[in-house]
Amino acid sequence: MAMYHSGNRDLQQRFGSTALADRLVERLWRDRFRDEDRAFIESVEFFFLATADADGRPDCSFKGGPPGFVRVPAPDRLVFPDYDGNGMFKSLGNIQANPQIGLLFIAMGEKPKRLRVNGRATLHFAGDTLADTPGAQIIVQVTPEHIFPNCPRYIPDLGAGMPSEYVPSAAEPPKEPAWKSFDAFKDVVPPRRR
Repeated sequence: MAMYHSGNRDLQQRFGSTALADRLVERLWRDRFRDEDRAFIESVEFFFLATADADGRPDCSFKGGPPGFVRVPAPDRLVFPDYDGNGMFKSLGNIQANPQIGLLFIAMGEKPKRLRVNGRATLHFAGDTLADTPGAQIIVQVTPEHIFPNCPRYIPDLGAGMPSEYVPSAAEPPKEPAWKSFDAFKDVVPPRRR
């Protein structure tokens, strides 16, 4: 499955980032979880879940639980529980109508981190995983299609109550993230537009 569609490509061309976008896929994209992906995912206490109904109308929700509530039992599988909620079943209803989903895992703090997982989801109403997960009423299983880290530069340090040092300001020139100067990327980073 291609990472980019014509809408992505049009904007990449407009902003001169096609070569960078391709390099990011070449260096960072994967469709199987690595050990470090599993460790990060299983350490978080929340993530954001994006779904869309059969007509493409989007929905985004917050999912939370104790560290380990999201598990990666195999390189090609991620599972998380659905706990009792408001009874609307917006996200899970969308999955029944359209299995394509996006998950965004974020660590906020001194060392911010983001990981995006896009794939296909199925709902499971019985089985060992459900029985072994306290409070779960459904288990959502995700087969990944696109796994990739995202630059965490705009994530605030909520614990310290500090915004990211990269947030644009009229008073100072923008600060560039270190990764843009790495040998793997610096030759394809386009000039910053103002």
